[in-house]
Amino acid sequence: MLKPLADRVILEVTKEEETTVGGIVLASNVQEKPQTGKIIAVGDGRTMRNGEKIAIAVSVGQTVLFDKYAGSEVSFEGKDYLIVHEKDIVATVD
Repeated sequence: MLKPLADRVILEVTKEEETTVGGIVLASNVQEKPQTGKIIAVGDGRTMRNGEKIAIAVSVGQTVLFDKYAGSEVSFEGKDYLIVHEKDIVATVD
């Protein structure tokens, strides 16, 4: 399994609907980029200059909303993930 470093979070991105209300299938280049995902793993937190660790405010299993073009897309063992900094997460979804 991937283990993020510092204040990074690994997300499994939620796939959005590929059709409109009228049933028209959208090409991948015109679809909105997904902005929600489920947290798969979290790093240890950010280390300040004085050596103090600041814990990450989110935890594994939460669904979150993140900035539209945030993070780095990676593939690992046949699955696609998004690695983002904690600051790119804007809200949790209940």
